[in-house]
Amino acid sequence: MTKAEERALAKRLVAEIGRMADETGRNLRFMEVCGTHTVAIFRAGLRQMLPEGVALVSGPGCPVCVTPDAYMDKAIAYAKRTDVILATFGDMLKVPGSASSLAEAQADGADIRIVYSPMDALPIARENPGKKVVFLAVGFETTAPTAAGAVLAAKEAGIANLYLLSAHKLVPPALRALLADPLVAVDGFILPGHVSVITGLSCYQFLADEFHTPGVVTGFEPLQILRSLYRLMKQVSAGEARIENEYGSVVRADGSPVARRVVDMVYEEADAAWRGIGIIPKSGLRMRETFADYDIERLLPLDIPMGAGRPGCRCGEVLRGIVTPRECPLFGGACVPTHAVGPCMVSVEGVCAAWYKYGQGRFSYGRR
Repeated sequence: MTKAEERALAKRLVAEIGRMADETGRNLRFMEVCGTHTVAIFRAGLRQMLPEGVALVSGPGCPVCVTPDAYMDKAIAYAKRTDVILATFGDMLKVPGSASSLAEAQADGADIRIVYSPMDALPIARENPGKKVVFLAVGFETTAPTAAGAVLAAKEAGIANLYLLSAHKLVPPALRALLADPLVAVDGFILPGHVSVITGLSCYQFLADEFHTPGVVTGFEPLQILRSLYRLMKQVSAGEARIENEYGSVVRADGSPVARRVVDMVYEEADAAWRGIGIIPKSGLRMRETFADYDIERLLPLDIPMGAGRPGCRCGEVLRGIVTPRECPLFGGACVPTHAVGPCMVSVEGVCAAWYKYGQGRFSYGRR
């Protein structure tokens, strides 16, 4: 398809979305729950293209953003130990805890190594047998298989000084929590493509069956996202609710059974804390008892007091789509990417960071 043909198709999709929205006679809100979707939507200017009465809302799709202060405080405390090497993805360095960050701990002498995969922590552990190498296992269903794989690889190789500090989150329970929140009020979900590669489609069926809310799994190109919105509008205008797949070239109905088996070997479901949402039942992963030797919290449990939080930061409400970033008093002033107060501004996939980079103040969430 040529660029001209893509533009023509985009205009037709937007026109059809507008026509169906007019027929419904009310404002509609659709939420994306993937940080990569958030960035793609802003970069392509899709919010500006949508007709009046149709709003896109960003949800808790950034794993860095939903990680609570308590986890960061634990990570910082472990990093400060002289017998620990902390291995982490680079985007975790500047995420604020209740009082400081990993970047500050590193500046004070903590041994913190940036890695690009959990597997990168294995050679660090092998080369430093006198140290406890702790990997910060953060992410959704997409990253859990590689973290589990690293544990299995360490066990097979006889590496006994590799540990995880786990904070993996599961998307479907978060969607349930959002729909149970009367302040959220969304009419459908743009479902995450990367996560769905692992999970498949059936885990979302409760959206339609229990909440009569449609969902469409989609990719990250502007036309794919517009087609997903078109599919959502068709369902809403017809009074229907189904789970559809706009990313069929990548996402299979059954996802990746192999990846899920690897995760199930190492992890089990557990209640988990989400920034801005609270404790969501069975929305996280903890290491099974059979892999307790690789769980740093079992080896060296820490009693970290709850932090006081950051006065004025509305990151939690932003993550639930209740307010826009510009409604936060810190946005664009005290809180900017180079000096972030909240995690929504730290991560490249954070909602506040996307608003700041791609056009603050030009959009609303179209509250009903």
